[in-house]
Amino acid sequence: MKKTLWKQKWIKFLREEARPMLITVLVLFAFRSAVADWNDVPTGSMKPTIIEGDRVFVNKLAYDLKVPFTTWHLAAWDNPKRGEIVVFFSPYDGQRLVKRVVGVPGDRIELVNDQLFVNGQPAKYEPLGSKTINEIPVTEQPSHEFASETVQDCSHPVMSTPALRAPRTFGPITVPENQYFMMGDNRDNSFDSRFYGCVERNRIVGRASAVVISLDHTDHYLPRWHRFFTRLP
Repeated sequence: MKKTLWKQKWIKFLREEARPMLITVLVLFAFRSAVADWNDVPTGSMKPTIIEGDRVFVNKLAYDLKVPFTTWHLAAWDNPKRGEIVVFFSPYDGQRLVKRVVGVPGDRIELVNDQLFVNGQPAKYEPLGSKTINEIPVTEQPSHEFASETVQDCSHPVMSTPALRAPRTFGPITVPENQYFMMGDNRDNSFDSRFYGCVERNRIVGRASAVVISLDHTDHYLPRWHRFFTRLP
């Protein structure tokens, strides 16, 4: 009798509690897989734009619609543009990375002493505002050089570190069809397309458009409130 009663309670739990909970979890994960998600940024390869501890919002519908939990495309309505920050699966090891699109299909990309050339035209460099520079700890700032890089009216911060050994001269190469050339804004400390080549379109997850939250890993993971819900340049 007790065994039958226990069985009835278990079936009731599965029907009334566990099944709705499972459906909710599946819907949530499907939403994150195909519509929107956030991405933790554990490294400084996109400094000073994105710093360690930022979590960025990823719009997975920016370019296309995918089958949840896969990279299969159901429909596509746009493609990444030069200057946008995207999340993609690395062709090197399959990890999710956050980088900036520097070259689109057909672009001729060259780097000469950390100066970027796109289709033979040099990028313009101007002083970077102190607000962005001050996101880097004051003790680290003297080790770096900061600038605002502009390519065809698209501007964003970049940072270099003269003391590091880095591929400051690269190319020229022409970006193949259906592929994209990615670079980190932290030009001398970024593992990007200079190392593993261009990234195929189907590896791109979505566009990173804002910092959702930011936690300071160097200070007991305290929130950086001023970075919450800030748009990425």
